Amino acid sequence: MPVAVPTDARPSAVLILLYPLDDQLHLLLIKRTEDGRAHSGQISFPGGRQDPGDADLRATALREANEEVGIMSADVDILGQLTPLYIPVSNFLVYPFVAFARERSAYSLSASEVSYVLEVPLKTIVDPGSKTQATVTSPADPTFVRQVNAYSLTNGAIVWGATAMILSELEEILLNYG
Repeated sequence: MPVAVPTDARPSAVLILLYPLDDQLHLLLIKRTEDGRAHSGQISFPGGRQDPGDADLRATALREANEEVGIMSADVDILGQLTPLYIPVSNFLVYPFVAFARERSAYSLSASEVSYVLEVPLKTIVDPGSKTQATVTSPADPTFVRQVNAYSLTNGAIVWGATAMILSELEEILLNYG
């Protein structure tokens, strides 16, 4: 990680969507399509780069969630924002926004960006048994092999990188302030 965020870092935003399902609070993750780009095939939150037409980064998070999975901005309430995070591989400065929907959305996936959605009970994220270390590689750079802290989901998916860091901050807030 660089000491300082580069001045040419591209502003982007993700939506951490919380919603009730089966009498539990869940969060929405997606598996990105495998296209050889920087975040190809990774488990992440819906999100992406800020467009010139976006009023602000909150609008970016909502627009991207709509484009990628069909979440309607009118159906969610933004609760707050977590700490921005720089991602060197894509040169994104990511602003995470936490949102709540009163009910589960009907998804409409962008086939070019999303392979499938993962609906994760929030209790899975705060469960110490979900923490693991994993060896990961990047589809965009086959020489990138790292042992990283990660979350292991019940379906066998591994959440690592920026998404795991964002989840870790959310977990810290939930455990200490929730």
